[in-house]
This record gives sequence, structure tokens and C-alpha cells, in this order.
Amino acid sequence: MTDPIYPTKPRPGDRVAVLSPASGLPGLFPLPYELGLRRLHEEFGLKTVEYPTTRKMGATPQERAEDIHAAFADPDIKAVIASIGGDDQITVLPHLDHDLLRANPKPFFGYSDNTNLLLFLRNLGIVSYHGSSVMVELGRPGAMHPSTADSLRAALLTSGAYALTPSSTCGDVNRPWEDPHTFESEPEMEPADGWFWHNGDRVVEGLGWGGNLEILSWLLMADRAVLPVDAYAGDVLFLETSEEMPRADEVYRILRNMGERGLLRQFPALLMGRAKSWSFENRFNAEERAHYRRRQREAVLRAVQQYAPDMMVVFDVDLGHTDPQLVIPVGGRIQVDGPSRRIVVTY
Repeated sequence: MTDPIYPTKPRPGDRVAVLSPASGLPGLFPLPYELGLRRLHEEFGLKTVEYPTTRKMGATPQERAEDIHAAFADPDIKAVIASIGGDDQITVLPHLDHDLLRANPKPFFGYSDNTNLLLFLRNLGIVSYHGSSVMVELGRPGAMHPSTADSLRAALLTSGAYALTPSSTCGDVNRPWEDPHTFESEPEMEPADGWFWHNGDRVVEGLGWGGNLEILSWLLMADRAVLPVDAYAGDVLFLETSEEMPRADEVYRILRNMGERGLLRQFPALLMGRAKSWSFENRFNAEERAHYRRRQREAVLRAVQQYAPDMMVVFDVDLGHTDPQLVIPVGGRIQVDGPSRRIVVTY
């Protein structure tokens, strides 16, 4: 993909679709969802439009595909935003109409299980955006993180170059969505260590490809939304892991298998998101969280040194399942400047 299509961005007052292509969790947890809708209206000036499966748990893949088609085909809808992720969006892909989506390109925002649709759109030549779900980033308790809000505003409402900057603080610990008291204050944050650079001695520029590592591994197994490996030569890889917190050995194995496929050596640079290191199932303390993140970095480096030893890697980038969260253009241009320690994306 040499000439990516950047869809026209919405302007304040425009209508945007809020869809649940992965899971209808807005129906189970209305508090963060309604908060996210209010912020889209009050802070971004956009009018939200829901669809039949937006709040419906258990919607069939066909039903979710129909909502995607309806949102993209409607000329009054200027962008599409996912409510949240899930775990079976891969079953929606066979029901999507390539021609309809290609003929009606629109900015799509989502991450996690939405890696499926992001890479599907990329294969059509359409730039989409990894980041900012309604329930998590827009529905963050207390207030949106300023870095998250600034990145989303730039990606959603403007076009052009945007410099990513590391945050001085980060957050990992969540509070229950069913409790109204959760939304009375912002999440607790802790000092962030910044980005870690490996082989940062050059400047790399290419188109972004990647997403959530677990979802990407499923796509590779099913051979969906993945092109022949040489189609990615010179692109910038970005990866992150979810709240399911895969073990370091599993992260290594997925990357090893990508290396065996010949994928890793196609990418001169990798942006690796700060690992999510706390969940309700794994309530790690600060020391345990730091250990988990360190073990994941070691696993990634082990695979890189085996299969792509010249790859430049930037660890703990604020992307994916982390707070704050920066938006990454999927299929859009990314410049990774090692000597200057800068990452500039094109929204």
C-alpha cells in the first residue's frame, strides 16, 4: 500500500457512529458508556448515532456486519468509533462487503479486538486509527487523561503530522464499572519510566501495521486480513498486549512464529506498547507490575534478536491497553527518529 487513503475527518456538529463490532458491553455497563457519549458531545462537539447492536450482547456476526455497512454507507456519518473490544470480531470479517467499505471510506477508531477491522480496512487502502474506545478512554473516570484527549482530538478532528510524547505518569489499576463511586475521581497514576530505545541509531519512516498481539496471532492462524509477508516490507510495526496479560513466554512464542513466517524481518522498526500489568484476575502490586513489564520487554527482545536483529524497537510507548493512550494510524505514516528520540505520526 503506497498511497494510503486518509478519509475526511468530521467537524464539530457532525454525526458519528458508535458501534459494537466486537461486544455489546454498553448494554451491561451503561455508566462508562454514557459518560463517553457525553464527552463526545460536550468536549468534541459531535453528535453520536447508535445502531441495533451497539448495546446488544450476543449479536450475531451478520448483525454486527450489517451495522458496520449501515454506518459506512450513510453519507451523514462522518466517522465510526467502537464502543469497546471483545474476543470474536474475527467472525465478522467474512460478512463484510469489501466494495461497500472501499467506496465509502471513513475514519474508524478502536483497538483490542477491533484490530480485526482496523487491518481489514488497511487492506482496502483506508487509514484507520488504533485507539480511543467510547467506554474506556472517553469513559475514563473523573476526566479524560489530557494526553489521551489531545491525541484523540488531533486524530479525530484534524489532519497532518502529530508528535507522540511519552507521559510522565501512567495508570494500570481499574475500578469496577458497576459502582457509581468509580466515576467520582480519576484513576490512581504512578511515575512512568519513559520510552526504552533499542537500536535507536537511525530514522525509519513507513506505514503503520499491527495492533493487539493476541488478536493478531488469531488473524495469522485463520489467515484473515493478513497479506503476503513482503507486502509489509519497510513498514513500521506496532504491537501491544491486553488485560488478559499473556505470559512472557507466550509473547515470545507468538513473535517467534511471526519470525518463522518471515514477518518480523520486514519491519525496520517496532513500537511496543506499555504492557497492561494489572487486571481483576491479576491484582499485581507495583513491584509485580514492573517485573511483568520487564519480562515482556525481555521476551520481545529475544525474538527480535533472533529474527530481526537490526530492527529498531521503542518499548513502553503509550499505545493500546494503557493510560494515557496515544492514537496510532493503521496504514498511515509513522516516522521513528532514533537519534532525536522522536516518533511522529500522520493523522
